[in-house]
Amino acid sequence: MAGYTSGVKYILRTLIICFGLLSLGTFLGSFFLARRLYISSPGDGAPTVNYHFSLYLPDNRNSFFTGIIQGAELAASELNAAVSIHSIDPVKNELEMASYTGVDGVIVCPYLEDALARRQLNRLGFHEIPVVIINHNVPNDQPWPFIGTNNFEVGRRIGTMAGKISDEPIRLVVVYSDKAPGIYGERELVEMGITAALGNRLAAPIMGLRTNLNSLDAEELLYRLFRTNQPLPSALPSVLSKEFSAADITTIVFTDSNDTIAAAQTLIDMNLVGRVRIIGFGADPPIEDNIRKGVIACSIVINPERIGYEAVRSLTALRRTGYTSASIDIGIEIIDKARLSGQGSPQ
Repeated sequence: MAGYTSGVKYILRTLIICFGLLSLGTFLGSFFLARRLYISSPGDGAPTVNYHFSLYLPDNRNSFFTGIIQGAELAASELNAAVSIHSIDPVKNELEMASYTGVDGVIVCPYLEDALARRQLNRLGFHEIPVVIINHNVPNDQPWPFIGTNNFEVGRRIGTMAGKISDEPIRLVVVYSDKAPGIYGERELVEMGITAALGNRLAAPIMGLRTNLNSLDAEELLYRLFRTNQPLPSALPSVLSKEFSAADITTIVFTDSNDTIAAAQTLIDMNLVGRVRIIGFGADPPIEDNIRKGVIACSIVINPERIGYEAVRSLTALRRTGYTSASIDIGIEIIDKARLSGQGSPQ
């Protein structure tokens, strides 16, 4: 009986050793395969990732910010880099923690107060993490590389188009939005550009209004502006100070694509098409359709994909050489009915 028991134990030990060796062999095979894939060159198969960048954007994911992400991911794929997307919302503290994440560079779309944004950006610099800012410039003694547009030029182009679509004296409203923090943050430059373009054509000071993150807030704003006598809590102090009555408005400028789409439909519902002209923002299909119908006079187009693309390229240059362009202006286009029908050239 004792010999039988010893034989069983011997067999069990042998089986355990065999399974252990088999498991060890499988593990080692997986380890060396993973190691080979990790160190392989681009010509051998899976490419290595050169850099890991972080992109900090507002939580609002409208078509503009989606375009920035797409452009950044395209550049990253071309440069063998990785891009992770994060929130810039100060409540979430993601940007506050960026300097401790070990990333190779940071792209920031600052819509915060300039003092708060500057403090966070300076912290990244203290930890020697390259920074590129997009869409809204933050003044600093040693400026960070900037990718975006000159908002004075945006205003100048708006003013030029407002003058072209109307022969009468112009009473103009600009509707800024929390959904487009870059333009809202530099609204003074926008209004200065409009004033420079229109000059004496402005029959009254510019009225500045503001919408929130709600995609239908522009609809409510227009109803309150034209159909009720309720006060407008979103009215902003204008560079030119004094305001005028809703009945005098000739032109409304929107700085966000969602607001533009909502406003076009509201103008139709209120039977104000033709009496009030809309200058919109963006080239979304509903906006182009309303331009063809004459509901929207024209629209400002900024290429968000190029912003994201150039931002990643600039960070890569900073990592490789320590240098990049101080500023890249991606430009502005105007689309109107003639342009969409193929009769007009890019403006």
